[in-house]
Amino acid sequence: MFPWVYGFEWTAGNVIFLGLFFTVVIVILTTVTVAVVRSRRAFKERRHHEVKWESTFEDLGSEARPCRHQLSGETDQRMCRHGFECKDCSFHKQMLDSAYKLVEAESDRYYHRGHAWVRKESYSTVIIGLDDFATRIVGPKARAKLPKIGRMIHENGTAWRFLLGDESVRVLAPVSGQVIEHGGPDRGWYLKVKLLDQGADLRHLLTGNEVNPWMEYEMARLIRMIPESCQAGLTEDGQLVDDVTAKCPSLEWDLVCSEILLEP
Repeated sequence: MFPWVYGFEWTAGNVIFLGLFFTVVIVILTTVTVAVVRSRRAFKERRHHEVKWESTFEDLGSEARPCRHQLSGETDQRMCRHGFECKDCSFHKQMLDSAYKLVEAESDRYYHRGHAWVRKESYSTVIIGLDDFATRIVGPKARAKLPKIGRMIHENGTAWRFLLGDESVRVLAPVSGQVIEHGGPDRGWYLKVKLLDQGADLRHLLTGNEVNPWMEYEMARLIRMIPESCQAGLTEDGQLVDDVTAKCPSLEWDLVCSEILLEP
């Protein structure tokens, strides 16, 4: 069948077969080459964080992916399909263009769905912390492993990690930028970041009257994880204790933290 095979003949059938065979080979090689080149380019441009987040987001359960407009009561049950990138969502734009207007929050914080918050320090710098809800789940015994000064963090990539014994969980970065200062639990925040894009668009983060409904939603999600036999994670008035998993030994710290911090 092939020219280098003994007895090969240049017949019409053999020529057609060879044409089809080598066409398929060229298509496969071209596809693989393009994929490799694009992957290397994405890695060089630090876009591998975006690729990883897209994959991670697809692995999250539907309960972890409610649309922000469901949380605010503007629409019925709706699951986010855009990686919480609201600025790229046509439905979000439609809601903003409608009569609905976002009520400005008294707080100056913007919240990522992974429970990191952002507060603007200036036009080009922000500080990043962890909200009280997640802080009580992570607990005071966990140690924060922060990225080095000068390190770049990327939106939906790893901002920092919490370590407890042999286990670790990561906190998603709400914005992209360069780490210029460390904080800590004693300072009420963990990272000060110089934004990759000055005046960065924060529309993908929750703020205003979206925050409380989202927190209530997350609280309900956590309560479903707590066995009825272990209510020590809540106070008598239904509030979280300071170290939920420590008060409920049946809860595995890394699994609960991973669920709340969006690490499937």
